[in-house]
Amino acid sequence: MRVVVLLALLIAAALPVRAEEILAGLSQKQLSLTVNFEGSEILVYGAVRREGPIPEDSDLNVIVTIEGPPVPAVIWRKARRMGVWVNVESMRIRAAPSFYAVAATGPLERILGMDDDLRHRISTRLAIFEAREDATVANPAAFSDALIRIRSREDLYQQLETAVTLERDTLFSSTISLPKNLIEGTYATRVFLVRDGVVIDRYDAEIDVQKAVLERWLYNMAYESPFMYGALALLIALFFGWGASAAFRILRA
Repeated sequence: MRVVVLLALLIAAALPVRAEEILAGLSQKQLSLTVNFEGSEILVYGAVRREGPIPEDSDLNVIVTIEGPPVPAVIWRKARRMGVWVNVESMRIRAAPSFYAVAATGPLERILGMDDDLRHRISTRLAIFEAREDATVANPAAFSDALIRIRSREDLYQQLETAVTLERDTLFSSTISLPKNLIEGTYATRVFLVRDGVVIDRYDAEIDVQKAVLERWLYNMAYESPFMYGALALLIALFFGWGASAAFRILRA
């Protein structure tokens, strides 16, 4: 046991001390999806802790991503056949984020190297996993790009190239808006510290998005007991109809 402890101490002492380390936090880590939920804003903030002076003649940037639970999708391509638009080709997306926002201090193609983008799958295009069995599709990238366009119009995919503010290469902050059409699940939040195109440190956190108690109860009833859900809806409609009629009679009296 003493030998194991000694080896662990020697290995720890041999590891290089990180010259720069990212410290970050979120304004909130839990969201409740209620009936009147209209979206929310998440403030991501933090600082860069360093052991020495700020390196000169070097470019420092911060990238923030928020990724919703992955879901499969099928994308169709339409074509005109005999004067009618019909589906002619499709590709299955094995897993794509239900929500994905990437905010940075500048355009990703300028501040992030391709190798580190591939390693951490930061850009929206790399966050989508295509199905391998659709390898016969002539141009799979076109289908993934179509998915990005569709979800961008729904505000589910966001490319915020200058949404991160970095003060004196030390303090940073960014506000990312979450739309009202979110799904339940864990939203992975990542903050990358990038110097000269290379990721030198990373911070991970989670945002828990859940339906409120009443909304969850109604949702589960609708899918697990549709007959009871329909009967309840009918009773509520009859009650409010009778109430409106009674109120109208009282007002006329």
